[in-house]
Amino acid sequence: MSNHQIEIMAPVGSWESLQAALQGGADAVYFGVGKLNMRSRSAANFTADDLPRIVATAREAGVRTYLTVNTIIYNSEIEEMHALLHAAQEAGVSAIIASDMAVITYANAMGGRDRSGANRPFEVHISTQCNVSNTEAVRYYARFADVIVTARELPLSQVAEITQYIRDNDIRGPKGELVQVEVFAHGALCMSVSGKCYLSLDNYNYSANRGACLQLCRRGYIVKDKESDLELEIDNEYIMSPKDLCTIGFLDKIVKAGVRVLKIEGRGRSADYVRTVTECYREAVEAIAAGTYTPDRIADWTRRLATVFNRGFWDGYYLGRRLGEWSDRYGSQATEQKVYLGLVKNYFHRIGVAEVQLQTAETLRVGDEVMVIGETTGVYRAAIEELRLERDPVPEVHQGDRFSFATTEPLRRGDKVYRIDQVTEEY
Repeated sequence: MSNHQIEIMAPVGSWESLQAALQGGADAVYFGVGKLNMRSRSAANFTADDLPRIVATAREAGVRTYLTVNTIIYNSEIEEMHALLHAAQEAGVSAIIASDMAVITYANAMGGRDRSGANRPFEVHISTQCNVSNTEAVRYYARFADVIVTARELPLSQVAEITQYIRDNDIRGPKGELVQVEVFAHGALCMSVSGKCYLSLDNYNYSANRGACLQLCRRGYIVKDKESDLELEIDNEYIMSPKDLCTIGFLDKIVKAGVRVLKIEGRGRSADYVRTVTECYREAVEAIAAGTYTPDRIADWTRRLATVFNRGFWDGYYLGRRLGEWSDRYGSQATEQKVYLGLVKNYFHRIGVAEVQLQTAETLRVGDEVMVIGETTGVYRAAIEELRLERDPVPEVHQGDRFSFATTEPLRRGDKVYRIDQVTEEY
């Protein structure tokens, strides 16, 4: 963790996102394996065999790794859960994020040696599904966990009461350190309390509490009068789809409230989302520590955050709101969009030049911005200063062309290349 002692925790749903989180300056990453996590359907989840590579990659960058095992666990899954926790411990995963007591108590019983040689339980972080809303709940879960996320519905004043209570009463977790409080800082919000929703289960037999939410709440709806054929379309707002949480404008208040872990939502989102959001919050936390957290910088971070996937922004319930703000249209309101062009076919390290096959019916011109995404490349973005075709400079390239351009960072064969367009559509 950096010297300001605020941990930026980034979502990882793919290898590309893992690299993006590291590039963005994350202190920790969280991810799922298989079906026992709350994004088992929406993210490209890893397998247990991937754990050593994830840990090694993160550890090389000095980043902690958190495995989400935060679904409801049934009897038929107990052995699978045990095996997953042992695989995680053997791989060197830093902690487990959990809500089911079967997971929490088993992790506590596993034990293991820390760096000093002392025997410690497998570190546990309490998931949002536990809906921790008061000091008594904190005292209870502190018997099992070192980090506790407070309910998303709590105002900052109540979060501050909890962190003060922890300090005043010396509430320590299994590691013997003061319990840390974690909050969600950015990303999608659910209409239900702590994500406990049954809409998807009721309509399609896919349970949100088992990581299989189909997000029916994000759709538009028609209201029908039971006693007649009258139907009314609900216009202008998607009444069950909240805007995305964005705390960049009052992050100093969150830090002042005693929060020590800032969680970014988005394991189902793209690598460029992960890098951009992580980078903005990393810069904001450092600005708070340095005394350079200013309105101008907040405006710039907000502009950058708006370039990647979002449903519009609001401040959640932290500042005392009692009702949510709802999206006025379906899907993302990002101010930029990626247009797929093709793949990197070769990279010449000595001269720093990438060779790309343009596969789609698109055009790339000098002056355009490109984004390249790959498993080990992460996210690379730059303006095209020169295009070459058959070694000759050209103003633009088209479908079928195998062209080249210079880069400031190495790319890899198979990396995906996109053109970045500004979104100009008016609503």
